[in-house]
Amino acid sequence: MDTFNAPSLLVDFINYIETIKGKSKQTVSEYFLDLRIFYRFCALRFKLTDEKVFDEIDISSLSEDFLQNIKLRDLHAFVSFIDKMRGNNNKTKARKIASLRSYFKYLEGVVNVIDKNPAENLETPKIEARLPVHLSLDESKRLLKSIDGKHKTRDYAIITIFLNCGVRLSELVSIDIDKIKDETLTVIGKGNKERTVYLNQACVRVIHDYLKERPDPLESDKKALFLSSRRKRISPK
Repeated sequence: MDTFNAPSLLVDFINYIETIKGKSKQTVSEYFLDLRIFYRFCALRFKLTDEKVFDEIDISSLSEDFLQNIKLRDLHAFVSFIDKMRGNNNKTKARKIASLRSYFKYLEGVVNVIDKNPAENLETPKIEARLPVHLSLDESKRLLKSIDGKHKTRDYAIITIFLNCGVRLSELVSIDIDKIKDETLTVIGKGNKERTVYLNQACVRVIHDYLKERPDPLESDKKALFLSSRRKRISPK
Protein backbone atom coordinates (compact mmCIF):
# COMPACT_ATOMS: atom_id res chain seq x y z
CA MET A 1 0.00 0.00 0.00
CA ASP A 2 1.67 3.17 -1.25
CA THR A 3 0.16 6.35 0.23
CA PHE A 4 2.93 8.60 -1.13
CA ASN A 5 0.70 10.40 -3.66
CA ALA A 6 -2.42 10.44 -1.50
CA PRO A 7 -3.92 13.64 -0.02
CA SER A 8 -2.72 14.28 3.52
CA LEU A 9 -6.26 14.03 4.92
CA LEU A 10 -6.66 10.55 3.47
CA VAL A 11 -3.26 9.52 4.84
CA ASP A 12 -4.29 10.84 8.27
CA PHE A 13 -7.45 8.72 8.14
CA ILE A 14 -5.50 5.60 7.16
CA ASN A 15 -3.10 6.16 10.06
CA TYR A 16 -6.07 6.74 12.39
CA ILE A 17 -7.87 3.49 11.60
CA GLU A 18 -4.63 1.52 11.78
CA THR A 19 -3.10 2.95 14.97
CA ILE A 20 -6.12 4.24 16.92
CA LYS A 21 -8.91 1.92 15.78
CA GLY A 22 -6.62 -1.12 15.45
CA LYS A 23 -7.86 -2.28 12.05
CA SER A 24 -5.97 -5.15 10.42
CA LYS A 25 -3.46 -4.43 7.65
CA GLN A 26 -5.73 -6.01 5.08
CA THR A 27 -8.70 -3.87 6.14
CA VAL A 28 -6.55 -0.72 6.13
CA SER A 29 -5.29 -1.53 2.64
CA GLU A 30 -8.84 -2.15 1.36
CA TYR A 31 -10.07 1.15 2.84
CA PHE A 32 -7.22 3.04 1.18
CA LEU A 33 -7.77 1.47 -2.24
CA ASP A 34 -11.54 2.05 -2.01
CA LEU A 35 -11.11 5.70 -1.07
CA ARG A 36 -8.45 6.29 -3.71
CA ILE A 37 -10.99 5.16 -6.31
CA PHE A 38 -13.54 7.52 -4.75
CA TYR A 39 -11.11 10.45 -4.88
CA ARG A 40 -10.36 9.74 -8.55
CA PHE A 41 -14.08 9.52 -9.29
CA CYS A 42 -14.63 12.89 -7.61
CA ALA A 43 -11.76 14.42 -9.57
CA LEU A 44 -13.62 13.46 -12.76
CA ARG A 45 -17.10 14.33 -11.53
CA PHE A 46 -16.10 17.79 -10.31
CA LYS A 47 -13.72 18.41 -13.25
CA LEU A 48 -10.64 18.66 -11.04
CA THR A 49 -8.41 16.83 -13.51
CA ASP A 50 -7.67 16.69 -17.24
CA GLU A 51 -6.43 13.09 -17.05
CA LYS A 52 -8.57 10.72 -19.12
CA VAL A 53 -7.09 7.42 -17.90
CA PHE A 54 -8.88 6.73 -14.62
CA ASP A 55 -6.11 4.80 -12.86
CA GLU A 56 -3.59 7.52 -13.78
CA ILE A 57 -5.50 10.36 -12.10
CA ASP A 58 -3.25 12.15 -9.61
CA ILE A 59 -5.14 12.88 -6.38
CA SER A 60 -2.19 14.22 -4.37
CA SER A 61 -3.10 17.87 -4.95
CA LEU A 62 -6.82 17.58 -4.17
CA SER A 63 -7.71 19.91 -1.31
CA GLU A 64 -10.24 19.37 1.45
CA ASP A 65 -12.62 21.93 -0.06
CA PHE A 66 -14.46 19.60 -2.43
CA LEU A 67 -15.35 17.27 0.45
CA GLN A 68 -17.59 20.00 1.90
CA ASN A 69 -19.67 19.89 -1.27
CA ILE A 70 -20.19 16.12 -1.42
CA LYS A 71 -23.88 15.25 -1.36
CA LEU A 72 -25.69 11.93 -1.06
CA ARG A 73 -26.42 12.04 -4.80
CA ASP A 74 -22.65 12.14 -5.46
CA LEU A 75 -22.23 8.98 -3.41
CA HIS A 76 -25.08 7.35 -5.34
CA ALA A 77 -23.29 8.33 -8.56
CA PHE A 78 -20.10 6.73 -7.26
CA VAL A 79 -21.90 3.47 -6.44
CA SER A 80 -23.40 3.50 -9.94
CA PHE A 81 -19.92 4.11 -11.40
CA ILE A 82 -18.28 1.16 -9.63
CA ASP A 83 -21.23 -1.03 -10.62
CA LYS A 84 -21.47 -0.12 -14.32
CA MET A 85 -17.96 1.01 -15.19
CA ARG A 86 -15.86 -1.22 -12.93
CA GLY A 87 -18.11 -4.27 -12.71
CA ASN A 88 -18.20 -4.45 -8.91
CA ASN A 89 -20.62 -7.01 -7.45
CA ASN A 90 -22.86 -6.28 -4.47
CA LYS A 91 -20.35 -7.60 -1.96
CA THR A 92 -17.58 -5.35 -3.29
CA LYS A 93 -19.94 -2.38 -3.47
CA ALA A 94 -20.97 -2.99 0.14
CA ARG A 95 -17.34 -2.91 1.23
CA LYS A 96 -16.70 0.36 -0.61
CA ILE A 97 -19.81 1.85 0.96
CA ALA A 98 -18.50 0.80 4.39
CA SER A 99 -15.23 2.57 3.57
CA LEU A 100 -17.11 5.74 2.62
CA ARG A 101 -19.23 5.66 5.75
CA SER A 102 -16.18 5.26 7.95
CA TYR A 103 -14.30 8.04 6.17
CA PHE A 104 -17.11 10.60 6.28
CA LYS A 105 -17.85 9.74 9.90
CA TYR A 106 -14.19 10.52 10.62
CA LEU A 107 -14.34 13.77 8.63
CA GLU A 108 -17.41 14.95 10.53
CA GLY A 109 -16.92 13.61 14.03
CA VAL A 110 -13.16 13.33 14.54
CA VAL A 111 -11.39 16.04 12.54
CA ASN A 112 -14.42 18.31 11.89
CA VAL A 113 -13.60 18.92 8.24
CA ILE A 114 -17.24 18.69 7.12
CA ASP A 115 -20.40 19.97 8.78
CA LYS A 116 -22.74 17.19 7.66
CA ASN A 117 -22.06 13.53 6.90
CA PRO A 118 -23.42 12.79 3.38
CA ALA A 119 -22.94 9.03 3.86
CA GLU A 120 -25.22 8.85 6.89
CA ASN A 121 -28.19 7.64 4.81
CA LEU A 122 -26.19 5.77 2.18
CA GLU A 123 -27.78 2.35 1.78
CA THR A 124 -25.95 -0.94 1.30
CA PRO A 125 -26.95 -3.26 -1.56
CA LYS A 126 -28.52 -6.55 -0.54
CA ILE A 127 -26.07 -9.44 -0.43
CA GLU A 128 -27.50 -12.90 -0.95
CA ALA A 129 -26.29 -15.32 1.70
CA ARG A 130 -24.43 -18.26 0.23
CA LEU A 131 -24.45 -21.69 1.79
CA PRO A 132 -20.97 -23.03 2.51
CA VAL A 133 -19.64 -25.56 0.00
CA HIS A 134 -18.11 -28.68 1.50
CA LEU A 135 -15.90 -31.14 -0.38
CA SER A 136 -16.40 -34.84 0.04
CA LEU A 137 -13.49 -36.99 1.20
CA ASP A 138 -12.90 -38.22 -2.36
CA GLU A 139 -13.03 -34.66 -3.74
CA SER A 140 -10.53 -33.53 -1.11
CA LYS A 141 -8.18 -36.37 -2.02
CA ARG A 142 -8.44 -35.55 -5.73
CA LEU A 143 -7.73 -31.89 -5.03
CA LEU A 144 -4.59 -32.71 -3.06
CA LYS A 145 -3.46 -35.18 -5.71
CA SER A 146 -3.82 -32.54 -8.44
CA ILE A 147 -1.34 -30.12 -6.83
CA ASP A 148 1.81 -29.74 -8.89
CA GLY A 149 4.46 -27.19 -9.87
CA LYS A 150 7.52 -25.66 -8.27
CA HIS A 151 5.54 -24.65 -5.16
CA LYS A 152 3.96 -28.08 -4.77
CA THR A 153 5.04 -28.63 -1.14
CA ARG A 154 3.89 -25.16 -0.09
CA ASP A 155 0.58 -25.39 -1.94
CA TYR A 156 -0.04 -28.88 -0.57
CA ALA A 157 0.43 -27.52 2.96
CA ILE A 158 -1.89 -24.57 2.26
CA ILE A 159 -4.70 -26.75 0.88
CA THR A 160 -4.30 -29.28 3.70
CA ILE A 161 -4.70 -26.52 6.30
CA PHE A 162 -7.73 -25.14 4.45
CA LEU A 163 -9.38 -28.56 4.31
CA ASN A 164 -8.68 -29.51 7.92
CA CYS A 165 -8.79 -26.27 9.89
CA GLY A 166 -11.46 -24.11 8.28
CA VAL A 167 -9.31 -20.98 8.35
CA ARG A 168 -10.10 -17.92 6.25
CA LEU A 169 -7.72 -16.85 3.48
CA SER A 170 -6.79 -13.71 5.40
CA GLU A 171 -5.99 -15.85 8.45
CA LEU A 172 -3.85 -18.25 6.47
CA VAL A 173 -1.64 -15.56 4.92
CA SER A 174 -1.15 -13.99 8.36
CA ILE A 175 0.37 -17.15 9.91
CA ASP A 176 3.77 -16.51 11.49
CA ILE A 177 6.25 -19.28 12.23
CA ASP A 178 6.61 -18.23 15.86
CA LYS A 179 2.83 -18.65 16.33
CA ILE A 180 3.03 -22.40 15.67
CA LYS A 181 3.30 -24.33 18.94
CA ASP A 182 3.25 -28.13 18.76
CA GLU A 183 -0.28 -28.91 17.55
CA THR A 184 -1.74 -25.40 17.63
CA LEU A 185 -1.23 -22.16 15.76
CA THR A 186 -2.46 -18.64 16.40
CA VAL A 187 -4.00 -16.65 13.57
CA ILE A 188 -5.26 -13.09 13.25
CA GLY A 189 -8.99 -13.42 12.67
CA LYS A 190 -11.86 -11.08 11.91
CA GLY A 191 -11.67 -7.77 13.74
CA ASN A 192 -7.90 -8.17 14.14
CA LYS A 193 -8.49 -10.65 16.98
CA GLU A 194 -6.23 -13.59 17.67
CA ARG A 195 -7.68 -17.09 17.78
CA THR A 196 -6.17 -20.53 18.29
CA VAL A 197 -6.44 -23.20 15.59
CA TYR A 198 -5.83 -26.84 16.47
CA LEU A 199 -3.75 -28.89 14.03
CA ASN A 200 -4.23 -32.57 13.33
CA GLN A 201 -1.32 -34.82 12.41
CA ALA A 202 -1.83 -34.25 8.67
CA CYS A 203 -1.40 -30.49 9.15
CA VAL A 204 1.60 -30.90 11.45
CA ARG A 205 3.26 -33.16 8.89
CA VAL A 206 2.74 -30.90 5.84
CA ILE A 207 3.96 -27.82 7.74
CA HIS A 208 7.06 -29.75 8.78
CA ASP A 209 7.66 -30.87 5.17
CA TYR A 210 7.23 -27.32 3.86
CA LEU A 211 9.60 -25.80 6.42
CA LYS A 212 12.37 -28.04 5.11
CA GLU A 213 11.97 -26.44 1.67
CA ARG A 214 10.91 -22.92 2.68
CA PRO A 215 13.18 -20.34 0.98
CA ASP A 216 15.12 -17.75 2.95
CA PRO A 217 12.68 -14.85 3.42
CA LEU A 218 13.31 -11.16 2.98
CA GLU A 219 14.07 -9.43 6.27
CA SER A 220 10.68 -7.71 6.26
CA ASP A 221 8.86 -11.06 6.06
CA LYS A 222 11.12 -13.33 8.07
CA LYS A 223 8.27 -14.36 10.41
CA ALA A 224 5.86 -15.33 7.62
CA LEU A 225 5.16 -19.04 7.28
CA PHE A 226 4.11 -19.12 3.65
CA LEU A 227 6.32 -17.25 1.18
CA SER A 228 5.92 -16.32 -2.47
CA SER A 229 8.53 -16.89 -5.16
CA ARG A 230 9.80 -13.38 -4.32
CA ARG A 231 10.52 -14.56 -0.75
CA LYS A 232 7.76 -12.34 0.65
CA ARG A 233 4.63 -13.23 2.62
CA ILE A 234 2.00 -14.54 0.23
CA SER A 235 -0.86 -12.15 -0.45
CA PRO A 236 -4.57 -13.04 -0.39
CA LYS A 237 -4.92 -12.12 -4.09
